[in-house]
Amino acid sequence: MQLSEAIQNRRSIRKYKTGIKIPREHIEKMLEAAMMAPSAVNSRPWEFAVAESEELKESLMRVHPSCPMLKTASAAIVVIGRPDLQPGRGFWPQDCGAAIENILLQALDLGYGTCWCGCYPVADRAEGVKKVIGTEGVPVAIVAVGVPDEAPAARGFYDPSRVKFL
Repeated sequence: MQLSEAIQNRRSIRKYKTGIKIPREHIEKMLEAAMMAPSAVNSRPWEFAVAESEELKESLMRVHPSCPMLKTASAAIVVIGRPDLQPGRGFWPQDCGAAIENILLQALDLGYGTCWCGCYPVADRAEGVKKVIGTEGVPVAIVAVGVPDEAPAARGFYDPSRVKFL
C-alpha cells in the first residue's frame, strides 16, 4: 500500500470481528513503527502497554467512557508519555501523537482497523488508565486494534480555506 493510499483509507473503526488474536509479530511491527516516530532531541518519551485479555479491556472501558469498541477489539495499545525522559522540553504529547499515528498507519498496512481514544489531558481518564495498567507515566491514548467489521465513509478532507500560503 502506498503512503498516500494509507492516509486516504485510514478510518476510526468502532466495530471489530470477534475471536481474532493478532499475532505477536504484528503487534511488535506496530510498536516498532511507533518507536520510529520523531521526538524532540530523539528523547523517545514513550512506553507502551498491550492489553489483550477481555478482563483488562473491560477494566479500560470502565475508566474510559469513550472506548466501548474495546468490547470487540482484539487488543488495546496504551501509549504512555514519559515526561521524565524529556526534562525541560515539554514536547512529549506531540511526540506520543506522532507515535500513535504511526501505529494507526502500520496497523492499516497489516490489514487491521484502529480507533484512537484520547486519555491525556483529561485528568480522570488518564488517572483511571494509569491505575488499570500500573504505570508511573502519563497515558496519552488507547488505540483499539482489530479486524474491521465495518467500513465507515471518509470524514476527513482537504479544506483550502484553512490554509494560508505566505
